[in-house]
Amino acid sequence: MAQTLEIKRSSASMWGSHTGIRTSPTVAKYIDTTTCIGCKACEAACQEWNDLRRVPHQQIGTYQTLPELHADFWNLIRFKEQEVNGDFNWLMRKDQCMHCADPGCLAACPAPGAIVQYENGIVDVNQDKCIGCGYCATGCPFDVPKFHAKGGKMAKCTLCVDRVEVGLEPACIKACPTGCLNFGTKEDMVALGNTRVKALQANGFKDAVLYDPQGVGGTSVVTVLKYDKPEWYKLPADPHVGLLVRAWKNVLRPLGVVAAAAAVIGTFAHFATYGPKVPPEDRDDASSGSGR
Repeated sequence: MAQTLEIKRSSASMWGSHTGIRTSPTVAKYIDTTTCIGCKACEAACQEWNDLRRVPHQQIGTYQTLPELHADFWNLIRFKEQEVNGDFNWLMRKDQCMHCADPGCLAACPAPGAIVQYENGIVDVNQDKCIGCGYCATGCPFDVPKFHAKGGKMAKCTLCVDRVEVGLEPACIKACPTGCLNFGTKEDMVALGNTRVKALQANGFKDAVLYDPQGVGGTSVVTVLKYDKPEWYKLPADPHVGLLVRAWKNVLRPLGVVAAAAAVIGTFAHFATYGPKVPPEDRDDASSGSGR
């Protein structure tokens, strides 16, 4: 299913939507943490398709490749050893940009058009307009965008927007051997997730849940969790965009524009009323001339 990339919202845009009309359904990635085997095929596929440079692995006492996401590593399988009711559990989760319906990165970004949200829900970084300030990272409740020290820009998962545009699934999903990853419309992926959750609950995992947090309007990455403990998977329980992040865009920025406009109008009004300001020496010369 090919997707057109009409822009719905862009960073530092005062009025938000460019089109006002949704031209394509919201797409979504489905992740089933209960069937992930930690093979890291998705990591390799992401690196290869996006032509990302090799990042040296860091040993942190588990099979996890890196401690955190990196500007050159957008897809990370997290490994967590967790004790549940006295039993050992090995929890694995695919970590990446969640492509929020209400993106904190977009709300925080001060550079016009540096972060865009397409009509299909994908949130992308426009490298040509990014100024590398890092504000998007402070606005993201999932701690996803990372600064690229060499390029001086921010970087994150694009949900393989170039593949989605021509009707292909993201590279990570194409590479997954167990079917724990899937791709389609948000509606279909939520339905698939709910079906899986019901199956888990029927098989004794009564705390199974579908993670699609509404604090950010829902996400384009829906995740099946065996336990209703998002923090075990290093996911925030109730992610939301901070009030200060919203304030700068929705209140402070428009007020700044109004103040700047008022200053310009005031300047012209003063000039029209009093004329140009005359330096003191010019006034003295004018007074001397009039007295002759």
